[in-house]
Amino acid sequence: MGVAKFVVEFEYNVDRAGRQGLHPAHAENLYRLADKGVLLLGGPLVGENSGLLVYEVETRDELQRILDDEPYVKGGLVARTRIQEWAPGKGSWITALNNSGNAAKEVPAVEGAH
Repeated sequence: MGVAKFVVEFEYNVDRAGRQGLHPAHAENLYRLADKGVLLLGGPLVGENSGLLVYEVETRDELQRILDDEPYVKGGLVARTRIQEWAPGKGSWITALNNSGNAAKEVPAVEGAH
């Protein structure tokens, strides 16, 4: 399959204060994944009780193993997880990545993408 990017949205069943006990483990996990190049970006959605993360992995199964190991998931703080494979095509972040030499390959255009 090659490397794929996935957008993951976690919808939490507790507010930010309710996640504080597990936040250090959650943050450590995200930093570890970012250092490995698996987590491309992530953070809370402003005004929502949810977070958005973008992962780059070989397979959906690999992503599922990563998500199953997430402290917020293991702690029962995630009410709903939405996962969507993503094919980024345009934007300043993509241009910067391609120009930095860190991109393994050019991102192909997606038919019908704007």
